[in-house]
Amino acid sequence: MKIDLISILPEFFEALDLSLIGRAQQDGLLSIHRHNLREFTYDKHRSVDSPPAGGGAGMVMKPEPWALAMEHVLSRRETDPAGNSTQEHPVLIVPTPSGELFTQSRAEELSKKSHLVFAPGRFEGIDERFTSWAAERFDVRRLSIGDYVLNGGESAVIVMVEAITRLIPGVLGNEASLDEESHTDGLLEYPVYTKPAQWRGQHIPEILLSGNHARISAWRQTQAEERTQQIRPDLWQRYQSS
Repeated sequence: MKIDLISILPEFFEALDLSLIGRAQQDGLLSIHRHNLREFTYDKHRSVDSPPAGGGAGMVMKPEPWALAMEHVLSRRETDPAGNSTQEHPVLIVPTPSGELFTQSRAEELSKKSHLVFAPGRFEGIDERFTSWAAERFDVRRLSIGDYVLNGGESAVIVMVEAITRLIPGVLGNEASLDEESHTDGLLEYPVYTKPAQWRGQHIPEILLSGNHARISAWRQTQAEERTQQIRPDLWQRYQSS
């Protein structure tokens, strides 16, 4: 998978060079490219924002630097001898509190794409005309990681990149662990324990030490259902109706 990250703070994404994602890049499973949005400006101040049309608080990111950055990304795609792209349209993800909720199922879908581009805005967001322009060249997704507001979209990008790329075959050391995680089957994950069997007066549930895998599996399923019902009644209701 190829990932392009465009931001006025590209150094924000250095965390993606660590741990499993960093190793996946070294192994050739991922190719992540960071771009500074200010490199696609031409005024002496390299400005990317302007006051909002119609007045109001804050500043709005101008569409032209974003369009130039996207054209640069598109220019680096593989083409056939006739100059036509050999790949599907890249997916352009615009993190925004007003977007569709980013979920595990959405991460699974995006993990199967070959090229993702992220456009994290700042200030009051990006001029809406950019999204309309981009829709003719990209598969545009406006996504939100939750019902709250951040100073910028870079943190949301890191969350989404990590959630998506860990689903790519080979990125995790033990891919079987994906089958029992929270949200995989619509439930929260059951509680987990490790050795020693007793720690500071607390004991591992005896059933986990029984060696009876069928009973352990049934216990974990019950625990997952009870935890979901207590902590996330919205998920529990959806699970019951599915």
